[in-house]
Amino acid sequence: MTTIRTTLPRTRETTVHCDSRVIPFVIQREGEEAAPDNLRLTPTGAGRYRLRYADEDPRDRDLRGVLWARCAFSEVDDKEQPTGRPQWRLMHPLRQRGCMQTLRCQVCAGPARTPMGWIFLAGPNAVDLSGEPVLTNQPPVCPEHARTAAQLCPHLTAQPMVFLARSAPLYGVIGVGYGVRDGNVQVVERPDGPVPYGHPLVPTVLASQMVRRIGAFRLLSLAELFTELERAA
Repeated sequence: MTTIRTTLPRTRETTVHCDSRVIPFVIQREGEEAAPDNLRLTPTGAGRYRLRYADEDPRDRDLRGVLWARCAFSEVDDKEQPTGRPQWRLMHPLRQRGCMQTLRCQVCAGPARTPMGWIFLAGPNAVDLSGEPVLTNQPPVCPEHARTAAQLCPHLTAQPMVFLARSAPLYGVIGVGYGVRDGNVQVVERPDGPVPYGHPLVPTVLASQMVRRIGAFRLLSLAELFTELERAA
């Protein structure tokens, strides 16, 4: 299993300058803390359980029924963007989920699809392309913010690996597994990688990031990407 940790050009010179004032939509902000823990395990038969919140809301689960970690939301500005000091190495779990679930740009939360597919970024040499499948927990980026994301994300560089993907189906989640220990509901398993949808652990997982599988793709540089997009326009 391979996991990447990870508008058209303004001119015909395929150069997009990073705006240092931009804070990606998915970045967690100061004050956006985890919600109080009120988790429960409900028996479902044959020694199996389902993790839930005591006061569960339908929004606590994703489209595949997986339970998600709750996290506070900061106030938004007049452009409906989160406020507060950015915590650069953290992604807000529910904003990450929203962008991944709907394939929207991790920087602006706008539509990320291009005429040639979706753009996913990874650090140089961060992916062993001989491995399968190629997975990512990084939401896609729109063409306008591809270079901005590369320069702002601490896991990337100004010249990242660029995956121009024709398909990117949902794969699973990153999270921890819960169980009963000493009479209490607590973490009992920390998977090394993403848990695929349909895995036996899924009913007791509390998710924090959504993962997609990058299907048919082309590997490009940023300059090559902008050239290809310009040709397709």
